[in-house]
Amino acid sequence: QVELVESGGGSVQPGGSLRLSCSVSGSVFSVGVNAWYRQTPGKQREFVASMSRDGNPRYADFVKGRFTISRDNAKNTVYLQMNSLKPEDTAVYYCAAGPFSYSMDYWGKGTLVTVSS
Repeated sequence: QVELVESGGGSVQPGGSLRLSCSVSGSVFSVGVNAWYRQTPGKQREFVASMSRDGNPRYADFVKGRFTISRDNAKNTVYLQMNSLKPEDTAVYYCAAGPFSYSMDYWGKGTLVTVSS
């Protein structure tokens, strides 16, 4: 119904930057919230950032001031600009979407971000 495809992951040094992209297709009219989550092996998936239909962003405390979520409606693409990256940011990052913030019904397959020297 809704297809999400992430891109932009890779390997960077501490202090570097990356921009992740999420292409959204299908029944996009059903999407009320776009979000980014991340997961490290052995840990639960955690919330990173989200944006509601009206454009209001929300962030996890550990990324405030460093990450920015944005959306290009014309391109049906959601972005996550990641600055001042730290080794602890290393994870698989997932794009998610759903009608409400508490109901993420659609997920991408993830893109790996590795931060190391």
